[in-house]
Amino acid sequence: MGAIGVVLPAMVDMAPTLVPIAATGLALVMIGAVAMHLRRKEIPALAPSGVLLILAATVAWGRFGPYAF
Repeated sequence: MGAIGVVLPAMVDMAPTLVPIAATGLALVMIGAVAMHLRRKEIPALAPSGVLLILAATVAWGRFGPYAF
């Protein structure tokens, strides 16, 4: 659902201002996922959560900036 919230508004050009908000929310959820995996010592499960965190943070940073892509 997080990926749909990040991709869909920009694809259909309906409320594209929601994209950085959705990306920020997804990044916050992924921070929680990484923290949970670290507490449970689930090292192999860190990779997908970490990659999604980096991607969501990149999209949020790129869309909130003065030169939004």
